[in-house]
Amino acid sequence: MTAITAATDRSSFLRRVVLVDAATCVAMGLLLSLAANMLAPLLELPIRLLEYAGLSLLPIAAFIAWVATRSNLSRLGVRVVIAGNAAWVAGSALLLVSGWVSPNLLGSGFIAAQAATVVLLAGLEYVGLSRASR
Repeated sequence: MTAITAATDRSSFLRRVVLVDAATCVAMGLLLSLAANMLAPLLELPIRLLEYAGLSLLPIAAFIAWVATRSNLSRLGVRVVIAGNAAWVAGSALLLVSGWVSPNLLGSGFIAAQAATVVLLAGLEYVGLSRASR
């Protein structure tokens, strides 16, 4: 395998992970914003929190997709995506410990599961960025 092929393989992994991140943002954004009325009583979370969280994910998804679809992946762009993911996880953790909301067990599990998914994506993006820079 030539150096160019190896570099392309590494950036392809990173590109795929960033695209998955964008797709999960769209999916979660649509779910939260369109199904907030149904999810709120099930999770015991405020409807507006779910709606606004969902709506905020749509432009974020657009930015992440933009980063992923450039002919050359921007290291800075991927770092911004990773930092945004870290901020989302921190916000999710803050929701769970702050007392601002009082979700039931299912709601707490929902918040924790989506945060864990974001941690996984950010970790894969970090690994992909590290591999692509070699």
